[in-house]
Amino acid sequence: MPTMRQRHTKSRRGKRRSHHALKTQIFGLCAKCGQSVPPHRVCPNCGTYQGKEVIDVLKKLTKKEKKEKQKEMVEQEKETKKMDMESLSVK
Repeated sequence: MPTMRQRHTKSRRGKRRSHHALKTQIFGLCAKCGQSVPPHRVCPNCGTYQGKEVIDVLKKLTKKEKKEKQKEMVEQEKETKKMDMESLSVK
């Protein structure tokens, strides 16, 4: 016959659950488009990883969507370059 299990106190339960809290995720910025990206992941916006284009994002889009996406990407690149030039001029 099995023995009875001992009841655990509230403090013991709390100590066990202290490690169950969710941690905040850390995001970096894409070097090409400036969008926030999780570390060690391909940018979902432009498809680059470590400065190289890994995925052709425009491949699955229709002709109209491709034009809009290309314009968007060019504008984002201009903004990031402008931000880089401003940061260099400040230093």
